[in-house]
Amino acid sequence: MSGVSRLTSGVLQGGEPPAGSGTDTGVMQSRDADAAELLHMCSIEDWARARALGEHRPTSLAESGFIHLSAPYQIHLPANRLYRGRCDLVVLSVALNLLDCPVRWEPGVPSDPESMLFPHLYGPLPIAAVNSVANFRPGPDGFFEPLAQTTY
Repeated sequence: MSGVSRLTSGVLQGGEPPAGSGTDTGVMQSRDADAAELLHMCSIEDWARARALGEHRPTSLAESGFIHLSAPYQIHLPANRLYRGRCDLVVLSVALNLLDCPVRWEPGVPSDPESMLFPHLYGPLPIAAVNSVANFRPGPDGFFEPLAQTTY
């Protein structure tokens, strides 16, 4: 699997979303506005906590007011910036039509290409909106590579 990050297929225990649905995803801006799913990465421990609570509330929600999401082609950028070398991560595939809070496409950090926008969820992530969960592993050098389209 050279050139792509290790995204282990299969759903972790508890990865199946419970019954339920959300409402409108709110403001969507960019060429990816019609994307049906986005990705979010977190630790296995954070995902276990979210399953117990029924929603995911990472520290970024309290600190910045939103949860960082990524389009599949972007997920390696924040992974390398924030989690390089970590092997305890999972990637959540999030169904936008099951979110209760708005998603806005906004600029990333200054080192990202100026034209690249990242999706931000302005509220908690309900576990009912998570379609699948997969382990997310870096390569032997500790870096995450772009995902192959067939892995998500």
